[in-house]
Amino acid sequence: MLKLFIANKNYSSWSLRPWVLMRALGIPFEETLVPFAGGGEQVAFRAFSPSGKVPCLVDGDTTVWDSLAIVEYLAEHFPGVWPAESLARAWARSAAAEMHSGFPVLRQRCSMNCAFRVRIAPLPPELLRDWARVDTLWNDGLQRFGGPFLAGASFTAADAFFAPVAFRVQTYTPALSPAADQYARHLLELPAMREWYASALAEPWKDEDHDREVRASGSVLQDLRAAVG
Repeated sequence: MLKLFIANKNYSSWSLRPWVLMRALGIPFEETLVPFAGGGEQVAFRAFSPSGKVPCLVDGDTTVWDSLAIVEYLAEHFPGVWPAESLARAWARSAAAEMHSGFPVLRQRCSMNCAFRVRIAPLPPELLRDWARVDTLWNDGLQRFGGPFLAGASFTAADAFFAPVAFRVQTYTPALSPAADQYARHLLELPAMREWYASALAEPWKDEDHDREVRASGSVLQDLRAAVG
């Protein structure tokens, strides 16, 4: 069976991408969660990941690291990872690649923290630009292919790559167009996303480095996690 190594569900946006894709498509896998240790390099990740980062997929003698590489590996073995129609598939791949390599300010100023509710005021212009691009891209896909997902009627890797952004919408409540806001809420209601979210809130640990990063960006209004040390 496929083995997927991930880190804390409350923080690890990169881990969420292949996890939610495999859950949504019904691809069986064994999950191994290795928590962040704090303090920079994650030494424990070196035991299974050549890059020392998560996510990492192990399929027998094959090890695939980096979320985009994992998605492409899955696409070679399972149907539905990318849209079947060529135009939608090209668009979906482009959108996923843009998310994979872009939006640096959004990543820095709005890091994923499922449990927090945060107010950033005022929003810096460069952060507004990143959120505006997310809004434009989502609207483009929904209008081109009819929704309710980015590339049509089915959940694909394009949606998986923006699943962490949906959690950011929930955490930071940016001003989005009605269609973009509805798309984010649609993702959050998916069974796989609800499963991830429930696990994130119930995790028996916290990582102060990640929490501090969010506090530096804005005012934390709520922490919805269980009381843990």
